[in-house]
Order: sequence, then structure tokens, then C-alpha cells
Amino acid sequence: MSGKFAFRLLATDGGARRGEIATPRGEIRTPAFMPVGTAGTVKAMYLDQVRALGTDIILGNTYHLMLRPGAERVARLGGLHGFARWPHPILTDSGGYQVMSLAALRKIDERGVVFQSHIDGSTHELTPERSMEIQRLLGADIRMQLDHLVPLPSSEAEIEAAMQLSLRWAERSLAAFRSGEGPAAFGIVQGGDVPRLRVASASALRAMDFDGYAVGGLAVGEPQATMLAMLEVTVPELPADKPRYLMGVGTPDDILASVARGVDMFDCVLPTRAGRHGLAYTRFGKINLKNARHAEDPRPLDPQSACPAARDYSRAYLHHLLRANEMLGAMLLTWSNLAYYQSLMAGIRASIEAARYADFAAETREGWARGDLPPVG
Repeated sequence: MSGKFAFRLLATDGGARRGEIATPRGEIRTPAFMPVGTAGTVKAMYLDQVRALGTDIILGNTYHLMLRPGAERVARLGGLHGFARWPHPILTDSGGYQVMSLAALRKIDERGVVFQSHIDGSTHELTPERSMEIQRLLGADIRMQLDHLVPLPSSEAEIEAAMQLSLRWAERSLAAFRSGEGPAAFGIVQGGDVPRLRVASASALRAMDFDGYAVGGLAVGEPQATMLAMLEVTVPELPADKPRYLMGVGTPDDILASVARGVDMFDCVLPTRAGRHGLAYTRFGKINLKNARHAEDPRPLDPQSACPAARDYSRAYLHHLLRANEMLGAMLLTWSNLAYYQSLMAGIRASIEAARYADFAAETREGWARGDLPPVG
């Protein structure tokens, strides 16, 4: 382990794991959900609110922050923790996914990737070494290797070439990380939807001895069954004494299914993005507050929620805010959604400790299946 980074298992229940990650900036209770703070902010939220919901760690984005305001500037202003006023753990991704999905033009070779900014068309180069340097300047507690992923479906030859390049970049990322300072670096398993490639990637990364391991290249449009099948062949190849992170996942049901398969960490834009578009995640399932049936409903989203946004504001008011394009609507629903996600994670952790995870998952899914409360009147 690097510095003060450490992981310990506290309980297991089948494949589900309850653990704790120690970092210099605080502990992370696992399974953990990391709200996405793309540009140094969790959209539509105060970070004090995010913390109050039970959030131990947030995610920052290397690609966006390197382009604006710039990693060197963030470093001069106290690093991302001081800049954003979040003194708790931060994980930064490597920037690779955004380069592939957002950059207008890009050229990939052994050295790295040269791309044009989606903001102003300026040219930048991202290599494994530069990605780690940016993450160091940001001050991230957990830093991700630069990897190369391809969309699904892709040919097996394309997937294998990207996976092998990612492994070579992993070696360089780890060497760059170890030459500097920082608590932890994670490797990223690639291999698309090809089981033998997933196994090969995991085995090679394990030999490099990263501080933790992520499963990447999933949640990119493939069916849930494919994602879970890849987890089932990948997770057994990863060290049991290190954290496992499933990148970009996901829906509440994805999280339940992945926890059962041994995943410890998650991130996803869904709760924040859905909130900005009028969709609430609740113990009753998803509720579309833009629907006209909510226009005169005086009830809150969930009278039993601990979150004021879900408990104290009427559906009619939330509906009105969304129809009027008032920013408060997006703020309240984002708050409510993140509260639900963190409540779900707390329930997952408690159920693993009590050795009743399967029952908890079944009860949670039954609640979604029953659906929303019946309308008033």
C-alpha cells in the first residue's frame, strides 16, 4: 500500500462485501457510491449537502479539469480539496473515457492520445504520465491509470488491441505514480465483453500490484446481463484484500446486482442527471415529476425520507418548478436522488453486516415493483 491508504474487510455475505478504506483524508465505508463532481462540483448541489447525505468520497474528472480551469491553476489554489471546499477523499478518473467520448478529433498511439478540446478546439496530449501528473496536481486521494476502451459492440480484435494497450499504459501509469507522491493508484480491467480478455487483463494488472482495481469499459450500452457476466469472470481474478470499483455504474438495480458479485465502489451521473431532467429515484421506483398527474398532488415524494427535498416539498410544487424551468426544481430532485442513493448504500452495508443481503435486495426490488403510492382522492 502507498502512504496511509489501506483496505480491510469487515463482513461478507455470499459475494457481497462490507469494508472500509482508510485514506489520509478520512475513511470510506464500502460498498460506497461516489457522486460525480465532473468540474469540481456535484451539479446542482452544495458539497456540504452532499456530505450531509452520508457521502464519504466524490469523483473528480481529469479531462474536464485539465481543460478548465487547468490542473496547474487548481494546484496553485490549494488543490481540488481546497478549491472546491471538500476536505474528504476524492477519486479522479484518468480522462481516458472523456477523450474517447467527447474530443472532437483524436489520435491514439503507443505514447498516448492527442485530441482537440470539445470546449475551444485547442490541441492537448494525454499520456499515462501526464494523466498521473494532472491527478497529482489536483491532489486526488485515489488516482486511476490511463486506459483505452472501445465501445460495445466491437470486434474481438479491436477489444484485444485496446486491452493490451491499456496494460502497457497501466505499467507506465503505475511507474509515474510511484515516482511522485500520493495515497493510491488503481488499475483498470478492460476486455470488453470477451471473458478470456477480461481474465487476462485482470491477471496482468494483479501482478502489477496496484492499490485497488477497477472494472472499466462496461455500462456503455450493453445489456445488464452482459455486464454481470463480465463481473462474474473478472472479480474472482482480483485480489480479495483490495477494493474493487465498477466504473460508471449505475442504476440502483445495477448496484444491487454488482454488490452481490463482490463490487465495493461505484460512481454514476444518473442520480444528478436524472434530477436535472425531472426524474426521481425513490423506494417506490422511478417517478417522473414532469408528468401532469402530479400537478395537483399535495403529497411529498416520500413522507418517510430523511431528506427534506423528498419529505417536505409537495409533488405539485416540484412539478411546477420543472414546468417553469426554475433551477430549484433540478436542485431539489438532485438532492432527493443523491439522498436515495446514499440511503440505499447504507442499507446495503447494514444488511451485509447482518448477513441478510439477499433479503434486503429482494425487499428493495419488491418495493420498486409495487410502484408509486396510489394517487390521492
